[in-house]
Amino acid sequence: MYGKSEDRDDYQDVPRPLAAMARDLADGHHIPPHHHRRAQLIYGTTGAITVTTGQGSWVVPATRGAWIPGGLEHAMTCAGAVAMRTLYVAPGAAHRMPAVPTVVSVSPLLRELIDEATRLPVHYDVRGRDGVLMELLLHELAPHPVTALHLPAPSDPALAELCAAVRRRPGERWTTGSAAAHAHLSTRSLQRRFTAATGMSLARWVQQARLVHAVTLLGRGTPVTAVAGSVGYATPSAFTAMFHRALGASPTGYFRGSV
Repeated sequence: MYGKSEDRDDYQDVPRPLAAMARDLADGHHIPPHHHRRAQLIYGTTGAITVTTGQGSWVVPATRGAWIPGGLEHAMTCAGAVAMRTLYVAPGAAHRMPAVPTVVSVSPLLRELIDEATRLPVHYDVRGRDGVLMELLLHELAPHPVTALHLPAPSDPALAELCAAVRRRPGERWTTGSAAAHAHLSTRSLQRRFTAATGMSLARWVQQARLVHAVTLLGRGTPVTAVAGSVGYATPSAFTAMFHRALGASPTGYFRGSV
């Protein structure tokens, strides 16, 4: 579509502070763990993207982007058809951006700048109009974090297996007692170890897992009624109320960026 390479390796060593690539990815497309020298802003204008690192997973709907520092191993999975527009940023070119993975908002101006950047030659003229556009893009690339769907990944094998079970069955009623029995731990030990390993309570983690599952389904176009049932809610209204409390928008508004 854009007449440019879709191989990320072709964007790592160009003598420019920014390189932009466009790829259209199908529902379920998975990019296995990898890393590259440049930092990356992962952004999709449609669908949702799950970004996974050794520290956990982040779900990024359209209107948001995932900032991945250079050298950090990460994987990606698409929910729904994703029109991915990604930036590769040279070391030091975006000094305001954090050194840790972060979900950031993508303003309408930044969205248009990213889209235009993907149309430019890789070796754009730094002294002409294209260079000015890329300088403005870097200026707009600022850390404006938004409420993120983040699931920390515990390294403790028993807790990791419990978390995997919750993600497989997010609609179940995961009480402290049932979770402790699953992990073969006492409730007190589970609560202490889980909070220490993830930085959040079990109840909070379960809610995040349900939201992650819900956003993934919504990204594929699943109706809200079906999504609500899949994460354990008897009615769409109850699910929508929980979604709004947690993320500041309705399920529909979340994908439009109305937060």
